[in-house]
Amino acid sequence: MSGGTPADRDRDAPRRRSTDGSNARSNDSASGYRRGGRGSNARSNDSGATRGNGSNARSNGADGGRDRRDDERRDDERRDARGRQRGAARSRGETSRSSNAPSQRRKGTDPARAVAFDVLRQVDGSDAYANLVLPPLLRERGIRGRDAGFATELAYGTLRLRGRYDAVLALCLDRPLDRLDPPVLDVLRLGAHQLLGMRVPQHAAVSETVGLARERTGAGSAQLVNAVLRRVARTPLDDWLTTIADDAPDGLAALAATQSHPVWIARALRDALAGNGRPVAELDALLAADNDAPRVTLVARPGLADPEELADGDDRVTPTRWAPTALRLEGGDPAAFGAVRDGRAGVQDEGSQLVALALAAAPLTGPDARWLDLCAGPGGKAALLAALAAERGARLVANEVQPHRARLVEKALAAVPADAVEAVRTGDGRAVGQDEPGAYDRVLLDAPCTGLGALRRRPESRWRRTPADLATLTGLQRELLDSALDAVRPGGVVGYVTCSPHLAETQVVAADVLRRRDDVELLDAPAVVRDVVLPEARDTIELGDRRDVQLWPHVHGTDAMHLTLLRRKDR
Repeated sequence: MSGGTPADRDRDAPRRRSTDGSNARSNDSASGYRRGGRGSNARSNDSGATRGNGSNARSNGADGGRDRRDDERRDDERRDARGRQRGAARSRGETSRSSNAPSQRRKGTDPARAVAFDVLRQVDGSDAYANLVLPPLLRERGIRGRDAGFATELAYGTLRLRGRYDAVLALCLDRPLDRLDPPVLDVLRLGAHQLLGMRVPQHAAVSETVGLARERTGAGSAQLVNAVLRRVARTPLDDWLTTIADDAPDGLAALAATQSHPVWIARALRDALAGNGRPVAELDALLAADNDAPRVTLVARPGLADPEELADGDDRVTPTRWAPTALRLEGGDPAAFGAVRDGRAGVQDEGSQLVALALAAAPLTGPDARWLDLCAGPGGKAALLAALAAERGARLVANEVQPHRARLVEKALAAVPADAVEAVRTGDGRAVGQDEPGAYDRVLLDAPCTGLGALRRRPESRWRRTPADLATLTGLQRELLDSALDAVRPGGVVGYVTCSPHLAETQVVAADVLRRRDDVELLDAPAVVRDVVLPEARDTIELGDRRDVQLWPHVHGTDAMHLTLLRRKDR
């Protein structure tokens, strides 16, 4: 059975059809400042999971020194009486033959699954970003509507839950995962997500994925894919998760494996919860929130678009919980809105909107006429700040180190009145404080970071980042923050923002700067955020007892944005 007919596609509908990945900040690029390499690309070991559960459970690379004679013996066992080599499944008697004649069997797969496979291959083979690869592929191949939603969920969901699926697949294979060709492993991951993470009927998930393997990786690998996915399908997800957790060395590793996070990230997020006064028991909910597809959030840029105009009776557009500029879009293409197409509105996470609104509202002394976005690409926060500046008669300078990202900023600012944008320029933010000391009244530093606060939006980033990235990034963050503080005048305000809750990138950086400088004071960021949220939310938004702000996906429904507000002291 092909599973590719329109009727099958109706049954194959994904649980979630929309994501908010199109405007995700490119944190993995460190905004052009990144000095390190790609980082680890390990597969099942990323999850900290499989440590052996019978003869079939092996972690990646753990059996790299297998005796070559064992391979030769197994090859001999797989040859039939005529000396032809049989596949591993057939040698065990697991033929799973189709009742159809060879000429009637599915030769390929449908376009949506093919696109998802191509996204995974570009992410793995070319170090690409899924949110930049998928939309043009959908457009080029004319995939729209339900098929586009299916392809999006299949690609993004597989990338988010890769660690979980690798742990399951390791229990269903007779070899380590790193002995598989990477394209074959990606096919298996796509099949596992359909079976364990989507409402796809088993027969369609298996037959279509086997067809994908036959089309893209060859008939021999299609036999392997067929046998492995049938094993995956025999066990419900809850039972697989129990097995994976039981096989982990400790509770944290079990949680990381079942919730598909590298152990070091799970540990860092647990420490961040504790460091912000939240119960570490919330870690499970936080990791689960990272695996949910984010909803699309629109921003109505003040003075350019009105939230009521964007809603305009469309029942897919609803108010959000916190930001007065934000609206939730439940399905549909944001570009269908004229205000989005012409730049008066945009796609922007609600947490990202809140930190920009808070910087614009933070108390300062003296004039309030010249603002700076020090690391402005791709331009979402810059556009919101410029719209606010226009209402106050202020001007914004947007600085970005990468020329291609500076062009994105220019595009984002297209609808802002020209007299509110002083310049969009390309330059190293670390030099601005020395080149223009005390030149600005407000400075936003949205610092390059690990992006651990946007893992739901950047599905591949959890597998690319390593602890080694922190040394480079935190050093850069300190340099940029010093530059921002030098660039703001006495009495002016700096907003230090990261899309990461990691303590080394948030509290530690701010504390280090405050310890070294006697010309800076810490403002009460929670009080400022409460002033800018919707009036009905001021008493309900959870901001903790600290003087900085840490937002959370599982608490606020936003990316895990961090905000520290600093003011240069008047002399």
